[in-house]
Amino acid sequence: MKLNNATILITGGTTGIGKATALAAARAGANVVITGPRAEEGERVTNEVRAAGGTCMFICGDVTNEHHVEDAVKRAAAINGRLDCAFNNAGVELSNTPLTEVTSDQYRRIMDINVLGTMLCLKHEMRAMIRQGSGAIVNNASIAGTIGMTGAGVYIASKHAVIGLTKTAALEGAPRNVRVNAVSPGGIATDMLTRFAGSDAAYKALAAMHPLGRIGTPDEIARPVLFLLSDEASFITGHDMKVDGGFTVP
Repeated sequence: MKLNNATILITGGTTGIGKATALAAARAGANVVITGPRAEEGERVTNEVRAAGGTCMFICGDVTNEHHVEDAVKRAAAINGRLDCAFNNAGVELSNTPLTEVTSDQYRRIMDINVLGTMLCLKHEMRAMIRQGSGAIVNNASIAGTIGMTGAGVYIASKHAVIGLTKTAALEGAPRNVRVNAVSPGGIATDMLTRFAGSDAAYKALAAMHPLGRIGTPDEIARPVLFLLSDEASFITGHDMKVDGGFTVP
């Protein structure tokens, strides 16, 4: 995929899938803007992207803070006078917690970051893209947005909500040529998955649940994300792309 001189905003761009997408977008020729809550991580990824020959700007911020989100969108759009692409990737997990044990604080944390954060990003990204008459957005959902899973009810609910937001945003953006899609990874080798699994045995069991027999890599999500953001996917909107090694097939 070619994103020559396009500006892409990636939330949660300092680790895992976000970092892999930042590096891949830079290789595709994009002007990369990443956000995240930890400055040290952000500067490290920024330097990696630049060392690989790309351009990158880091903005330290919190997707649950609307002022931070609005500022990031404005600063990204200021690079070339427009925001071409956005990957709303920021998210957190909650596992091994039955619904009977979930606290209201845990619920609010998951929903605030995964759902409110996605909604605020969509709000301000779509405003910018609607004004300019074009743009493409991908939300990072999950196979958790399609299935149920014991011990992960709040996380499951949050990702169902992300897919719902994606479909609504796609309909609202379509008249102004703003495309909105979701990518739904299966198990991907990130720190989040390690925390989610909770043990080596559970990690191996999760890998075995994928018909391809393994956990995926962040690069295997970055490539489909860039496809959905590129002109190669110009007639695709409102789609939830499963990239899950066959997990949701059975």
